[in-house]
Amino acid sequence: MASFSSEDASQDSSAFSLHDLESLHNFRSRSASFSSTGSSGRLHLRQQVAQLVACVEDISSDDEIHEEVSRTLDEAFLICGKKLKDKWQEFRLHIVTWNVGTASPPPDVTGLLQLNSLGPAMDMYVIGLQEVNSRITNFLSDLAFDDPWSIFFMTVLSPLGYIKLSSVRMQGLLLLIFVKHVHLPFIRDIHTQYTRTGLYGYWGNKGGVTVRMSLYGHTVCFINCHLPAHMENTEQRLDDFEKILEMQFEEENIPSTLAHDILFWFGDLNFRIADFGIHFVRESINNRRYNLLWEKDQLNMAKKKEAFLQEFIEGPLQFKPTYKFDLYSDVYDTREQKSLFWFNEKKRKPAWTDRILWRVKNLCQHTSKESNLSGEEQTISVTLNNYISHMNYGISDHKPVTGTFGLEMKPLLSIPSVTLSPEGEWSAEHDVLISYSAVHEFPSSAWDWIGLFKVTFKHVNDYVTYAWVKDDEISSNSDSKQVYMSAEEIPDMGGEFVLCYYSNNMQSIVGISQPFQIQPNRTLIEKDLAQEEISWMQKTDNLESHNEF
Repeated sequence: MASFSSEDASQDSSAFSLHDLESLHNFRSRSASFSSTGSSGRLHLRQQVAQLVACVEDISSDDEIHEEVSRTLDEAFLICGKKLKDKWQEFRLHIVTWNVGTASPPPDVTGLLQLNSLGPAMDMYVIGLQEVNSRITNFLSDLAFDDPWSIFFMTVLSPLGYIKLSSVRMQGLLLLIFVKHVHLPFIRDIHTQYTRTGLYGYWGNKGGVTVRMSLYGHTVCFINCHLPAHMENTEQRLDDFEKILEMQFEEENIPSTLAHDILFWFGDLNFRIADFGIHFVRESINNRRYNLLWEKDQLNMAKKKEAFLQEFIEGPLQFKPTYKFDLYSDVYDTREQKSLFWFNEKKRKPAWTDRILWRVKNLCQHTSKESNLSGEEQTISVTLNNYISHMNYGISDHKPVTGTFGLEMKPLLSIPSVTLSPEGEWSAEHDVLISYSAVHEFPSSAWDWIGLFKVTFKHVNDYVTYAWVKDDEISSNSDSKQVYMSAEEIPDMGGEFVLCYYSNNMQSIVGISQPFQIQPNRTLIEKDLAQEEISWMQKTDNLESHNEF
């Protein structure tokens, strides 16, 4: 670029700037017309931006137009920033932690899952339970079949369009994840793990169960923990949690727990309120002065000292401590308990044992580097919308705690690996066809299959029938393939269904069709009607014969 003397710079930059300011003032109106002219409009805009850069380099901070240019540029960045932000996605997540004390599911969980909420529906439910009944007879039965709690939540959520995405259990610890159908093609690399910490790592009555995944290209990990009890075991709780964090997934190329973009940690963490006596604690609770107890909460105290805990965030404890209650009551521990040798134990001091925390990797890196993150790095954020306990559930001596989160993210994965749809009208009167196409880099396998599911299906194995994509293929070209299903496998009664493509390599559903109708089998219906008519006529004849007799 040509150089200017200090004398000429003011005159030339002023002359150039007056013309440019006129363009900047009309930025909004012209940008609307550019959008209609396509690439030529964008090219013209780039040329003007290049000219503006040249102008800005020649503007001194003392020039009168400096402030005007800065203000107008700020407006332009606001417009562009909003446009980029519009491409981000809001994902609503609801986490439940509940020590159920070996009890059976309650009759209703509408409040617990916020099913009557006036806001948008949740995209994902993450349910962490502790002390699920794990007596040997129950546990062996649950290994062969789904446990009562899994069946219960599937029964509640599947009619609302949620599928059980994953689950993992270790004795009394259970972690369940449910997600809306629409998100299935964008959730990959689902893996589970568990870590025993009871009896020096040999027993699973304490420890953690973990599910991790890639969610729209972002790595997310959930850990449900049950840590050692009792006031004096703070150090043991911290040691056990560190051990759980050090757990590695068996599969290759899976990041460590702390390397995930977002990590959620919840469960019966068993931290207590230190130093204060039981009467002061209960009086503070009765007066709703919970803040008087926060500084002596063992987890809050540990977060000030332990570096690895300082990276975790928790919402304010604006609810009553969730332990220990009399059953089916909101009254704290009044029962006289008998211990060994029949001496009375002290009543338990209330405590916030049930907690939900989270950690965002980029925020931790930002803190350690003490530098601003660029917009490119900030592709996901977490907002806590609600952190409450639910006092109306009394099946155990713990009250459940829920956290509702908003994940705001820039989708790094926005196109399904497979798109599929039914061909023509479907019914059990004839064989049917499925068309599907995959993205170029999709790692297909001979073990991939397409399942036919009712729209209210509960989990990936809840299919009506399926077809192997290789064995049942009848046509193929560069754009799409066709697979057939036999008429014998199509439900006679019809109804509303979806098709799902399951990838053996990815161990997940990577494509799902729009819901569609299967027509009832008319031949079968006519046969049933004829049979009913014959049966009715026989009954009429028998009645007439009886009357004549």
